[in-house]
Amino acid sequence: MKRLLKWLFSLFLVLVAVIGLLFANFWYFKPVSLNWFYGRVFAKFAVASPEMLSSMRIVPPWLDFYSDDLGDASPAEDERQFQLVKDSHDMLLTYHRSGLDDAGKLSYDVMEYFLRVQVEGDKFRGYGFPVNQMFGIQSSLPDFMAQQHPVASEGEAKDYVKRLNKFPLKFDQTLESLRLYEGKGIVPPRFTVDKVITQMQGFTGVPAKENILYVTFKDKLDKIPADSMNQSTRDGLLAEVEKAINDSVYPSYKKLIAHEEALRAKADGNYGAWHLPDGDAYYAWCVRNHTTTEMSADQIHQIGLAEVARVSGEMDAILRERGMTEGSIGDRVRTLTASPDQLFPNTPEGKKELLARFQAIIDDIDGKLGPAFDIRPKLGVKVEAVPEFSQATAPGAYYQPGAFDGSRPGVFYANLRNVAEMPKFTMRTLAYHEAIPGHHFQIAIQQELKGVPFFRRILPFTAYAEGWALYTERLAWELGFENDPLDNLGRLRDEMMRAVRLVVDTGIHSKKWTREQAVEYMLANTGMVETDVVAEIERYFVMPGQALGYKVGMLKILELREKAKKELGDKFDIRQFHNVILKQGSLPLVLLERVVDEWIAKSKSA
Repeated sequence: MKRLLKWLFSLFLVLVAVIGLLFANFWYFKPVSLNWFYGRVFAKFAVASPEMLSSMRIVPPWLDFYSDDLGDASPAEDERQFQLVKDSHDMLLTYHRSGLDDAGKLSYDVMEYFLRVQVEGDKFRGYGFPVNQMFGIQSSLPDFMAQQHPVASEGEAKDYVKRLNKFPLKFDQTLESLRLYEGKGIVPPRFTVDKVITQMQGFTGVPAKENILYVTFKDKLDKIPADSMNQSTRDGLLAEVEKAINDSVYPSYKKLIAHEEALRAKADGNYGAWHLPDGDAYYAWCVRNHTTTEMSADQIHQIGLAEVARVSGEMDAILRERGMTEGSIGDRVRTLTASPDQLFPNTPEGKKELLARFQAIIDDIDGKLGPAFDIRPKLGVKVEAVPEFSQATAPGAYYQPGAFDGSRPGVFYANLRNVAEMPKFTMRTLAYHEAIPGHHFQIAIQQELKGVPFFRRILPFTAYAEGWALYTERLAWELGFENDPLDNLGRLRDEMMRAVRLVVDTGIHSKKWTREQAVEYMLANTGMVETDVVAEIERYFVMPGQALGYKVGMLKILELREKAKKELGDKFDIRQFHNVILKQGSLPLVLLERVVDEWIAKSKSA
């Protein structure tokens, strides 16, 4: 027996040593397997982002090491992250691509493309303005805490409190980065500074018990069964949250407000990327990054002008059929938008009805997509209002992916700051874009992919993701879901907005358009109400190039579909085409085209 125990103990030590060596190879040296390398790249980024891990929910509960922590936002961490990207790209190139099968080569090329573009863009670190009216610690962190940090147990509730008490460190790290960037002449537009200050003053201008951080925490706590948590514990946790907001959160915001108020003097105008140091090169990189093409700003500007003219003609025809012939396209659409029969009441009840209408539209199309799709995501989607504290500067709508473990569905957020921004005739196309068969459909399918490296289930490319969502707006019309001419006008209005984006984004950042010039152009051509237009234009100032991805991506998908139809003739099946687009996850457009071309060739020879 002693010999057996000694043998088993020796075997255990050997196993520990082998596991240790394998981990050392995986974590510190070049992994022996390319798939191990992919896993290491993701793992090293993931462990540095507790918020991302909480959002994705991919780590089993027994291995939770992150839920009471926040990611490092310091300049030193930015440098470490860049070195990780660069080292990962360099190491990837040491693996032999030629020995891989087609699927392996695609994964290799996706990773290489992504890492290379990020390395190329590092010279513009901080140019995205880490604090702006669209995103940044001041809005994204409370939104994360309210919407994504789970509170289903006492342990998760205590982690919530710990995270609130780490706001001061996170804000101090952000301030250190801001000062570094501003010292290099990287200063945001004046309107951005003003709106961030207003946003933060509104956030801190209410008692702690009325703050979203407290209100949503209490809502989550109330859902915990009474037999799982007594009232004394609940009261104690609520008191801790209130104290953390007053002692940690609000003082952090006051420091950032003071910084932004001092920054006003440096933010002397509203300028595009051209105004930043080496701004033209920065914008060229933004265009490459978001469109995943080699097109120039001038080429995209011309495409935009042509698309504006084309969509204008289609909108004009519908408006004339309704007897609306006077004024610009924008003026006539706004007249229609203001019709009482197109608006929900601007009341809590009216807004609740509006959200219910969105959900009904989504549920309806979800059950009728058989002719176009034979692949469906398992994860559901729900509709919610954009949190009030960020409504003024948030986009009209956006999508937040669900959790990988299925514990949280995808969410389509509708901005209810002004019900006039969402007339009824525009609701169908918005629901299709954000939910089904748009963002939720595509992203949930990507999350559920099997047989690919994990990074392929999460990596985003703007032109692919937004191009797909815009493509599905048109697809829904082709499938008969927008037969009412007004619904089709709503689709065209949103397509016009994406065409206008090509013109105004390149206009702002390459042709030195003013904020007012861009607003005027979008008002004249889209028919969107002014509050919506202003929010859109100001978004483009702080996210150069991102708005280009929608139309560029859609045009490429349509081009590939027409190519497949022409090449395959009677063999073309729209469901198989959509499978090819969706079953590889998000791709740069150049790789998407390669995948479709290979499918066409195989289908022709079958």
